Amino acid sequence: LLSPTTAARIEMISNVVYRQVTSPVGVKPLHMTLFVPGTDSEKRPAIIFFPGGGFMSANKDQFLELRYALARAGFVVASAEYRTIPAKYPAPVEDAKAAVRYLRAHAKEFGIDPDKIGVLGGSAGGYVVKMLGTTNGEKGWDKGDNLNVSSDVQTVTSLFGISDILHISEGLGETKAKVYASPAAPEALMLNGVAFLNFPGASVQADPEKTRNASAIGHVDGSEPPFLLMHGSADNMVSPTQSAHLFKALKEKKVDAQYVLVKGAMHGNLPWVQQPVIDRVVKFFKEKLGTPSTAPSDKMML
Repeated sequence: LLSPTTAARIEMISNVVYRQVTSPVGVKPLHMTLFVPGTDSEKRPAIIFFPGGGFMSANKDQFLELRYALARAGFVVASAEYRTIPAKYPAPVEDAKAAVRYLRAHAKEFGIDPDKIGVLGGSAGGYVVKMLGTTNGEKGWDKGDNLNVSSDVQTVTSLFGISDILHISEGLGETKAKVYASPAAPEALMLNGVAFLNFPGASVQADPEKTRNASAIGHVDGSEPPFLLMHGSADNMVSPTQSAHLFKALKEKKVDAQYVLVKGAMHGNLPWVQQPVIDRVVKFFKEKLGTPSTAPSDKMML
């Protein structure tokens, strides 16, 4: 049988160091892995995935099914780790912005259109990408290298991410409200740091102004890029009200935003790697970043 090859080859480039963070205890390299489709010279939109992990880990190898589907659709797809606890806010946001700047600064090397960079994240990564989108154009977040290029993103997809840390327990019941009110909650540790010497720790309620500044809901001003917010209707870890409230705030400012409630889905369980969810995410990025070609330049015959 003879048939033309129509799918692009996907090359994986592993463990690229996109940032090195210097601290009193040493230098921490931060890595990303890229899926780069195609063998032609076409500039492609890029999507950076930021993983979840409760602000305690950031395993960039998560959500392989979704990342691979996006690469098959013709996007350059990067998956980036970021600093987690004991690193404090705004470390995750600063790292995420550094990842955007790195890809934009190295766009030619990876075949990326630097004007078309979207972000995708789940859970804590969903929080990170919401922060990226709502702080587009804000000063003071860009730290490290490649400061000559922008960290703005052109579209955002958040899967079951936090929007409002101050009200993180809303809709979750009394027991979880007590957990989230604790200085030992991951969000409190990310925001305020761990108890040490003369610091007994602090809850997310301790400084409402600081907590609001650390939340996407506190930055919505109408300048945001298109947003796709997806949440499980049965999520009992991060309530779907987190995405619903951000959706309402974005729409009130006339931002292009979509809110999808996934019936019966919980927090990061199997429904999130099923084809309907994957198709919806791919469709959104195609609509907002453009449809890249998936055909390689050399037509092979089998």
